[in-house]
Amino acid sequence: YDRLGFLLNLDSKLPAELATKYANFSEGACKPGYASALMTAIFPRFSKPAPMFLDDSFRKWARIREFVPPFGIKGQDNLIKAILSVTKEYRLTPALDSLRCRRCIIVGNGGVLANKSLGSRIDDYDIVVRLNSAPVKGFEKDVGSKTTLRITYPEGAMQRPEQYERDSLFVLAGFKWQDFKWLKYIVYKERVSWTHNIQREKEFLRKLVKARVITDLSSGI
Repeated sequence: YDRLGFLLNLDSKLPAELATKYANFSEGACKPGYASALMTAIFPRFSKPAPMFLDDSFRKWARIREFVPPFGIKGQDNLIKAILSVTKEYRLTPALDSLRCRRCIIVGNGGVLANKSLGSRIDDYDIVVRLNSAPVKGFEKDVGSKTTLRITYPEGAMQRPEQYERDSLFVLAGFKWQDFKWLKYIVYKERVSWTHNIQREKEFLRKLVKARVITDLSSGI
């Protein structure tokens, strides 16, 4: 095991008794407990350290407070407390929470779905997860029209409220402390201060191009 408790030699096979338990499920069928069983098989020391979404009890989750973002929330207590103090809901919708088994699909942002006409199959899932600013409108035939969760971070987020699906849940994936600060600006309707120095990043990229580490395909950074 490494210091975080993960197997150094990854083995994703289910134990024999679990493989037998799920052997008779048809393809695409919901398998209650399967994801947790597989996770435990991959990481034997795995334990769920916190709820899926942070709620106002976050201070008691000691393990995630030991690590800085993106692995934990160390140093973010005050920001998170301020955000959660005006947050009304911390869970999925009651309708989804009431399901015995939830079939989920994560729709990526690549072009592999183009002209595949898989939209209706994607919409058949209970939970459809989309990432960052992946477009839906105009591409429903291929990517579906349903969005349950949209997971993003500041630089990848859609900038206009009307771009978000009305019934979807916005989920922040905080990779750095500035991301939590950004969310606080949004929640409190304050003027947003951007989370990183764009000019400094451009200068860094130019140095990489000059050193021939990367190739500039943008006709000038």
